[in-house]
Amino acid sequence: MADGGGGIVSEGTVIWEPAAIAAFVEAKAGNVKRLGLETGPTTTWLWHELRALGLPVICIDARHAKAALSMQINKSDRNDAAGIARIMQCGWYKEVQVKRLSCHEIRAVLNSRAQLVKIKRDLENQIRGLLKNLGLVIGKAGGTVFTRRVEELLGRQGLLWEAVRPLLEVREKVRREIAALYRKLLGLARDDVDSRRSMTVPGIGPITALAFHAAVDDPTRFRRSRSVGAYFGLTPRRYASGEVDWTGRISKCGDRMLRTYLFEAAGVLLTRVPHWCKLKAWGIRLVKRIGFKKAKVAVARKLAVILHRMWRDGTDFIWSTKEAAA
Repeated sequence: MADGGGGIVSEGTVIWEPAAIAAFVEAKAGNVKRLGLETGPTTTWLWHELRALGLPVICIDARHAKAALSMQINKSDRNDAAGIARIMQCGWYKEVQVKRLSCHEIRAVLNSRAQLVKIKRDLENQIRGLLKNLGLVIGKAGGTVFTRRVEELLGRQGLLWEAVRPLLEVREKVRREIAALYRKLLGLARDDVDSRRSMTVPGIGPITALAFHAAVDDPTRFRRSRSVGAYFGLTPRRYASGEVDWTGRISKCGDRMLRTYLFEAAGVLLTRVPHWCKLKAWGIRLVKRIGFKKAKVAVARKLAVILHRMWRDGTDFIWSTKEAAA
């Protein structure tokens, strides 16, 4: 704990429990004004528990803390704690938004589904590779069709079938779990008014809508909707120093999963949505000018901006005719 001049007035070691931390703070500094906490694996739990105990805890970005503490010659937990105390004393920090526990729960389901999808894809690629060595090509197949195609090619006999059979069984189990999680997420989206409103945007489904709301948590965090694009890493990097001034590719900061979903939604909007709107017309013009891939990135950023504005205003997506969009 640091005083107004940056001097350490009290220090100690306690177990990593909210009650123990609160008791230590009350005993050593009952009138503490700010309590610094770095982002980390247990940050959400600690922040909510300490807030519930009435402590003025502030979560700061670990990257900012690292930059401030990098001048210390010796790296230790004691020196880091003293450095964070001085950061809080001088106010040289940027507070991090700690999301609600409900958002983290939704995000946990989304992460589980994404991991299962990756496992299923890896299993299918492994099976395709084993069969292709013998000139057996499965072709385009998904769901239960994939299993039937493999059985047709191998005839459910032979040593290769014994190698593929357990992979097929695991894949089928994973496929059922993915379907169950999707039904759960679909129910959550249907029960949430804001998610249903977001799904009126072309290309946005229940997965993307829930991922967006779980990532933002509170729409009032952003004063301007266009800041959401930068928050999710969909705006170009820029470096300007002296005579050097260049703009690079998108920063890819923030939520990687949501950025991927928005990119996929942009592709769906440009290629599969038959209903015309100004957003699609704008994207098609970009495709002709800068190419499909870059246009998808721009449309993904625009989708994030539109979703945030709709959320704040409580409005549905406004469609338009092809003539009006042109």
